[in-house]
Amino acid sequence: MTQLRLLLPGTAVVGEVDEEATGEPPAAEDVVQALADLYAYPDPMPAGGWLRANMVASLDGAATGPDGRSGSVSSAVDRLVFGVLRGLADVILVGAGTVRIEGYRVPAARPAFAERRAAAGQAPAPALAVVTRSGRVPVLAGAPRGYVVTCAAADPERVRAASGAREVIVAGDQDVDVGLAVARLSGLGLGRVLLEGGPGLLASAAAGGRVDELCLTLTPVMLGGAAARISHGRPAALPLRLAHLAECGGTLLGRWLVQR
Repeated sequence: MTQLRLLLPGTAVVGEVDEEATGEPPAAEDVVQALADLYAYPDPMPAGGWLRANMVASLDGAATGPDGRSGSVSSAVDRLVFGVLRGLADVILVGAGTVRIEGYRVPAARPAFAERRAAAGQAPAPALAVVTRSGRVPVLAGAPRGYVVTCAAADPERVRAASGAREVIVAGDQDVDVGLAVARLSGLGLGRVLLEGGPGLLASAAAGGRVDELCLTLTPVMLGGAAARISHGRPAALPLRLAHLAECGGTLLGRWLVQR
């Protein structure tokens, strides 16, 4: 077991994490709940929703490993925080390419968050909203119908018919406008938005000024190669301030808030 320590602001031991664990979660219930408190969304929630991005990278900036997956850059403590952030979110916003590459499944309800979610008026599990500019939507076997976010150029009626989505959200004309997508998700009662990638979608959100928060895990490894950074595409200039920084076995877990 390895200590998970809060470094900033102030210092404290959050708990212990089993770095060899492959299942969920790699820590005791009290550690999960302490992290849930640490990563709580704003209360009250802003009327237009809150976009939290969660990414992982190597120390030399690679957002994916040699196999092209972010999961291969991850670690037990990163997976722990990943699960906590999902447990707090109303909806997970993710690009169709990331869904295919990472082998996404529909998020399941987790008992550790049942009481918290019920008190906040949330569904038992976060919804999944897949973003596609082309209109091609990956099929998740046995999945209940989720949300598809697309643009007018993709022919939303065709997307609706092909995907069987609960709702197709049209946000933008020739490209997906992430800010508009977040506003429309918030209008559906899904204001706690967790963006999980990929780098192109995060770059688009940042360029549009629609990122409120970045949670970034830095794993203690150098990978080299030509992997993309966590944000890759359109340029942006978002100033951020550090809200907290934690460490576990050399892995750094930071949370930055965008300064308005």
